[in-house]
Amino acid sequence: MITLAIPNSPSSTVSSSVVYSNLSPETCSVTHSQSPAFKFHLQNQPPPATGFVKDTPKRKRPAMLKIPVAPFRLSDGVMPPEKAMEDRWKEVVVEGDGYSVYCKKGNRKVMEDRFKAVVEVNGEHKQVFFGVFDGHGGSKAAEFVAENLDKNILTELEKNGESNVIEAVKQGYMTTDSQFLTQNHGGGVCCVTAIIRDNNLVVSNAGDCRAVVSIGGTATPLTSDHRPSRQDEKLRIEILGGYVDCSHGVPRVLGSLGVSRSIGDQSLKQWITAEPESEIKKIESEFEFLIMASDGLWDKVSNQEAIDLARPYCVGNDKLEPVLACKKLVELAASRGSYDDATVMIVRLDRFC
Repeated sequence: MITLAIPNSPSSTVSSSVVYSNLSPETCSVTHSQSPAFKFHLQNQPPPATGFVKDTPKRKRPAMLKIPVAPFRLSDGVMPPEKAMEDRWKEVVVEGDGYSVYCKKGNRKVMEDRFKAVVEVNGEHKQVFFGVFDGHGGSKAAEFVAENLDKNILTELEKNGESNVIEAVKQGYMTTDSQFLTQNHGGGVCCVTAIIRDNNLVVSNAGDCRAVVSIGGTATPLTSDHRPSRQDEKLRIEILGGYVDCSHGVPRVLGSLGVSRSIGDQSLKQWITAEPESEIKKIESEFEFLIMASDGLWDKVSNQEAIDLARPYCVGNDKLEPVLACKKLVELAASRGSYDDATVMIVRLDRFC
């Protein structure tokens, strides 16, 4: 038996034991085989027998064993990239400039939520973008959208000017959808985004991620979930030749997908559009904070409950802890039986007025 010690392993004692059998010394490329003692042992062995007893069949030399070796990295003990990415997204806490985020993986195989925050400061807040992205069928779509959606919207804004922000956002969503479909990845992603420019709050969504603003402590939803149960969405799908059917008690497009708008979902693209719905609000002094979250929160927590829980951590005291509010909202959803991934982002609007 030959034991290989693995340096820098995360555990205190790690070894990999490999047993070689039915192999001649010549076939074992082990470093000590060239030592003087080993050579002397070989030189003093009796010559192999060449004669056999009559009628005894000649024994064939057994085939060389192929010993499978699991891939591992000896240099630093770092886990494979896929595993490292999965572990990194099990729980994410971010406290940024005017925003806070808490992500928690549910009972799914991989974490499918992602988010994006872009705050550019040059004497004042010039360009602010926030997004929460809830993937389904894997994390590829959410990763792609988190990387590209804000850039595509900014490109449209620069191309078309500031006169029609809603159209620029729409084209940014549609362009991102077209780009993702060329990647030939499965799955899709629901999105909610917020842009703050010139004291205007532009909120858009495609799917069932939601944005709710606290106005003097009152919850005001800025988005409407895109579900097949919505009458206008159901009618749109039927006009396009599709249908809505219940599966496990949930209305689904063609009995399959529980949302009616998303980026991706190539197999259902005839009925699932990436076109967002948008709303513009002038940020007034009563606007306190914005909650943006995936349905891992909203399926278990109402709009007003979310505002009531978060407000003491976001308004009216000397030690504000909005990141703690994000965490408590996710914990509340989990305590009520949510097994879904959950991402909650809180944006303090006073920081950008």
